[in-house]
Amino acid sequence: MRKILLAVACLVAATMASGERMPESMQQNMNKLMNAVFGVKAFYVDSVDDGQLVEDAIRGMLEKLDPHSTYTDAKETREAIEPLQGEFEGVGIQFNMKEDTLYVIQTIANGPSERVGIMAGDRIVTVNDTVIAGVKMARRDIMKRLRGKKGTKVTVEVKRRGVPELITFRITRDKIPLHTVDASYMLDERTGYVRISSFGAKTHSEMMDALDKLSSQGMEQLVLDLTDNGGGFLNAAVDMCNEFLGEGQMIVYTDGRAVGRREEHAKGNGHYKRLPMVVLVNQSSASASEIFAGAMQDWDRAVVVGRRTFGKGLVQRPFDFSDGSMIRLTVAHYYTPSGRCIQKPYEKGNRKAYSDDLLAREREGEYFHLDSIHFADSLRYATLVNHRPVYGGGGVMPDIYVPIDTTEYSTYYRDLVAKGIVNQYVVSYVDRHRDRLKLQYGSLADFDRHFALTEAEMADFIALGEKDSVHYDEDKYRRSERMLRTMIKGLVARDVFAEPGAYSMVVNHYNHDVKAALEVLYDRERFERLLREGNRDYERLVKKP
Repeated sequence: MRKILLAVACLVAATMASGERMPESMQQNMNKLMNAVFGVKAFYVDSVDDGQLVEDAIRGMLEKLDPHSTYTDAKETREAIEPLQGEFEGVGIQFNMKEDTLYVIQTIANGPSERVGIMAGDRIVTVNDTVIAGVKMARRDIMKRLRGKKGTKVTVEVKRRGVPELITFRITRDKIPLHTVDASYMLDERTGYVRISSFGAKTHSEMMDALDKLSSQGMEQLVLDLTDNGGGFLNAAVDMCNEFLGEGQMIVYTDGRAVGRREEHAKGNGHYKRLPMVVLVNQSSASASEIFAGAMQDWDRAVVVGRRTFGKGLVQRPFDFSDGSMIRLTVAHYYTPSGRCIQKPYEKGNRKAYSDDLLAREREGEYFHLDSIHFADSLRYATLVNHRPVYGGGGVMPDIYVPIDTTEYSTYYRDLVAKGIVNQYVVSYVDRHRDRLKLQYGSLADFDRHFALTEAEMADFIALGEKDSVHYDEDKYRRSERMLRTMIKGLVARDVFAEPGAYSMVVNHYNHDVKAALEVLYDRERFERLLREGNRDYERLVKKP
């Protein structure tokens, strides 16, 4: 009961802060809701949890609104916010599971585990006298045992290759950084590459560190990868945009019934306002990713490459409750500088259809054939410098469309990945060969240039799949062999070399989005024409009224 009073008080406070008096009808409805909870609690045939009643009522209320207004309990709220805050508290390891055993892939540099002597390749057998190996403990439960407040201690027993007895370590937990810049390296002697996985509290500073380092290595042009980036903090996207836009140029504006219009503009003190740039996006790039890509496109500042983005143009405001739970309520739409609202259509209360939208796009062929896409003429806008056409109404359409290549895909590949055979093989392979690989390859770049799995090693991989009922198919294997070899090589690089972006460095050699980005950056005439005129291929896709 207390929670519903808190929820009411929170929303009442927001109403009063807006300077409005609470309408009498609203007071009556609040009383009605509280009386309903009282009635169920007092007279329902079975005992009920009044806290759960209130949570169900809140969730039910929000489910009838837009797809992004949500309620999370205290635990869900912590899990949602933690990755965006830039750090958590724990022991500082990256791990994988092998045969129901926790296998340390890497220790965080100068983190708690590295400081006490835990090494990559160690297997953690017990945590505070609780056996976690061989008991099929859920990954989430293992993480709960390892994580804890800074300064608290946890004792683990470790099995190390070549050491017959278990080794005991007492680890003092500490703050562990979470990075949103997943990769940054030079694609070639002129082109920098930065991949950003989400927009968190430290994304801007991480990006600047990456760009400054790449500049010192000779970067003259940039590929900024926002594929699969689901967004995060709007102000992180604003801070990033500021580095690439001129003084006074609008970055984004938001507008809602109760909150009014608010605009964000570049300050003009950005460090990379003239750096030639391609922004990579795909169907899973959403929210803050779309703010960034939309601003770069609207100001004719960068060429956007990939596939149409997700289409999330709604702004949520958090309402925190004292028990740690939260309502994230949609209070406004956001618009790109040209006036595009890129929120895709939705029906209030029909969240299933909304969540199935990406599947519908796939069925309709949007990811594979440009001709399956159509734009309403009413949703055509003009960029703000060169007045070239861009499109709204459901995501940001890139300047260069890159279809998904399925020529190497097979059901055999799908089953090997889905059943975790690839990861199992990599964990075992690295466990056996880590020292040799580090000795043989002096650097990640050396490994990237020269490492290749032998036929015998691929035969071992195939045999591992057979053990888990993924039966070998010669034709399908040959079709997907390059993809499999590349994925395994990338994961081996990630686990052996403690460098951010090791996996990306390997797999990006065959990434069609990255290839398209490099092609247009080195074809400067085409690059400038796209920014000046737009993609003329899209004109035939516009539906006239």
